[in-house]
Amino acid sequence: MSKKTPLSQVSDFDIRLLRLFKTVVECGSFSAAESVLGISRSAISLHMGDLEKRLGICLCQRGRAGFALTDEGRAVLHASQTMLAAIEEFRTEVNQLHHQLRGELNIGIINNLVTQSHMHLTRALKSLSARGPGVRINISMTTPSEIELGVQDGHLHVGVVPLINPLSGLDYIQLYEEHSLLYCSREHPFFTRADTDISEDELCRTEAVAPNYRLTAEAMERHHALNCSATASDREGIAFLILTGGYIGFLPDHFAAGWVAQGVMRPLHPARFCYDIPLNVAMRKGRRPNLVLECFLQALEDSRKA
Repeated sequence: MSKKTPLSQVSDFDIRLLRLFKTVVECGSFSAAESVLGISRSAISLHMGDLEKRLGICLCQRGRAGFALTDEGRAVLHASQTMLAAIEEFRTEVNQLHHQLRGELNIGIINNLVTQSHMHLTRALKSLSARGPGVRINISMTTPSEIELGVQDGHLHVGVVPLINPLSGLDYIQLYEEHSLLYCSREHPFFTRADTDISEDELCRTEAVAPNYRLTAEAMERHHALNCSATASDREGIAFLILTGGYIGFLPDHFAAGWVAQGVMRPLHPARFCYDIPLNVAMRKGRRPNLVLECFLQALEDSRKA
């Protein structure tokens, strides 16, 4: 792509195109972004081409090999995230002058919390929606590390993460504890045997699946006692392997409850093979006043006290 004179100013149209670019990257492809943006893949392609012409930069590779950012595209993505966060910060400060709930709440949440019975997050989001019809809620489902980095750099206002190694730049508020048990599926030989007939030695010798993300010391100790011959990047991946009948593994009890009720899974030695992980709300220290965020945090607190 030919070089052009650097941008002398950023127009509203440029900002709209950059928001579209950010959405496409988050979705992972043009086709996946169609339903989110509400426009066709060909229209997305035209807009992306227009943005590349305006910037004089090739932002991504697309074709049979799939969608992939160029090095320049990654740099533009980071710069656009910073700019959009600054725009939102400006809007937040203006909101304080009018005492109106308008703007965005960008929240990062780890996967598979929707089955948590406490429902504090759901109630808080419902309360925020009811109080501020002008509030746009954006939820990102990703890893704890990505959430903490997002809160630190400002493109997430708040995140819900397990408290394992607290970061010095973040404040944490405990939400609840998540209880995990060791499970097998009905395809596994242990399923039809009573726990009293399964020795801990036999349990620790059978093949198990372990997560490859960060864990608390207690959770690591429980996994080290098992014969972990497979790994998964999230709890859904662990469930997939347990359901094959070839592995046992730990899952949050609320996440496994549906399979247990269907007679598809059961816990093994629940009094011995279990652990708790505290889930916390993370916010950036020294953050500027944000009426939308403060209302969300207050709704969370109200739900915890109820």
